[in-house]
Amino acid sequence: MTDPGGEQADTCVKVLLAEDQGMMRGALALLLNLEDDMEVVAQVSAGDEIVRAALEARPDIALLDIELPGRSGLDAAAELREALPSCEVLIVTTFGRPGYLRRAMEAGASGFLVKDGPVEELAAAIRRVLAGERVIDPGLAAAALSAGPNPLTQRERDVLTASVDGATVADIAGKLHLSQATVRNYLSGAIGKTGTRNRMEAARTARQNGWL
Repeated sequence: MTDPGGEQADTCVKVLLAEDQGMMRGALALLLNLEDDMEVVAQVSAGDEIVRAALEARPDIALLDIELPGRSGLDAAAELREALPSCEVLIVTTFGRPGYLRRAMEAGASGFLVKDGPVEELAAAIRRVLAGERVIDPGLAAAALSAGPNPLTQRERDVLTASVDGATVADIAGKLHLSQATVRNYLSGAIGKTGTRNRMEAARTARQNGWL
């Protein structure tokens, strides 16, 4: 944005948007650009484009959705915090799941908001994050505390993720470079920890809790 004299404001916050829905991304960019102290300097529609775009545009903050093509916003958040530590991360998503919140914090995100509030709240959250605060949707924070930590190991998450599309044990083993017996052991562990009857139910429960 510009000041009354027509020059770029020194305090202008540079924002990167990662959102796969074009209409939503465009609307957010338009509304944030109307803020006197903000400018959207980069927009991407896929998770595997985030770090490259951030390194080119050098934003102060990145607003990331979670479920993106190519790579999830949670995975990209961790890579972005390592590649460009000066860029804060604010997760803005439709999916307010306790497990997602925990994973976002572990990835180095400074905030987590659900897409059901006015843009003024989002702009205020951006300013608060850049002022050093951690901004978390209060209802989701309470749910995360009651839900407890993710009970699944990384490998159990890997095999459940690989089995979501109905892949066979042999398919999963080949994809993850594991033996079929090892895959069965991980699936059994995941089923037990989720209190479900089979791997499809385990995967569904894990997704609903944001563990995958």
